[in-house]
Amino acid sequence: MNCVVTNRFEITKNSQMPFLKDVICPIKVKNIFQQHLSFITDKLQLVQIKVIRYKPQKRCLIEYTFQGENPLILIGKIRAKGTDIKSYNLQKKLWHSGFDSNSHDGISVPEPIGIIPQWQMWLQKKVPGQVVTFWLTTERGVTISQKVAHVAHKLHQANIPCHRRHTMADELAILQQKLPQILEDYPHWQPRIKSILEKCNILGENTPEHPVCGIHRDFYFDQIIVDRDRFYLLDLDLYCEGNPSLDIGNFIGHITEYSLRTLGNVNALQDREIALQKEFIKLTKEKDSRAITAYTTLTLVRHIYLSNQFPDRRSYTEALLNLCEGRLESIKI
Repeated sequence: MNCVVTNRFEITKNSQMPFLKDVICPIKVKNIFQQHLSFITDKLQLVQIKVIRYKPQKRCLIEYTFQGENPLILIGKIRAKGTDIKSYNLQKKLWHSGFDSNSHDGISVPEPIGIIPQWQMWLQKKVPGQVVTFWLTTERGVTISQKVAHVAHKLHQANIPCHRRHTMADELAILQQKLPQILEDYPHWQPRIKSILEKCNILGENTPEHPVCGIHRDFYFDQIIVDRDRFYLLDLDLYCEGNPSLDIGNFIGHITEYSLRTLGNVNALQDREIALQKEFIKLTKEKDSRAITAYTTLTLVRHIYLSNQFPDRRSYTEALLNLCEGRLESIKI
């Protein structure tokens, strides 16, 4: 049986990762997998290799499909600066701490499989389902959003130890670095950007602190796959200690931005946002929601910059600017 290779990116021209030509070579893949992963691939036939994501000089995502008595799809994650062993170990710890595919609460992470050091790659099983983005605008949108609160809370409660910490000062520093970059295209916005950053600093200084715990830090709808009643949490490479409200505020901010960009109305999915926040507050018994509101606003401010990075989103940059100005003006400090 032949192996089909699909590569719509020029990954073999990456000087920083010269081994990328090998990760899509069927013969070399079979040999390397036999060395490192024979316990799971030994009796299977490699039928497809597909490059599914690629960021030059940074990272690459490869999908390997095997057929046999127990068909299998593995996702290989490659990082230019070296194997992301921390993310692999974190996922292993979560898998063995109640996040396996048979967990009673229906919240899991994909099963981590192993590491291929010479390719700076670690692998996990591909999981079935659709990302939350697909479900947001369906009739399941509200109940899905409520379950998302449980996904975040479970991760926070697991609180796997981590040596990294992300503070409000770090969040504000990102905005101070990124937001002024849009002035290259919109120099006349300089007073507005200056005012937004000043108000963000005031907002940050007045945001209630919460006990830190392990947080996702990039928690939004593309990071969760839903397969019927099972929810899989993905991409924990930014996992760190931080304020748990950051994850919820980030998710809500992404819903608001998505509503504006795809539905033309920032309030179109507001019932989903409310359901998520209420469920999270119910789980944490935290009555003060100001931190969630603050991190939601800061997420939207970050999207002013992000929108300008994508040609198809630039038409919404000014709408996001207006939205953030209004939110910062209305927030009671």
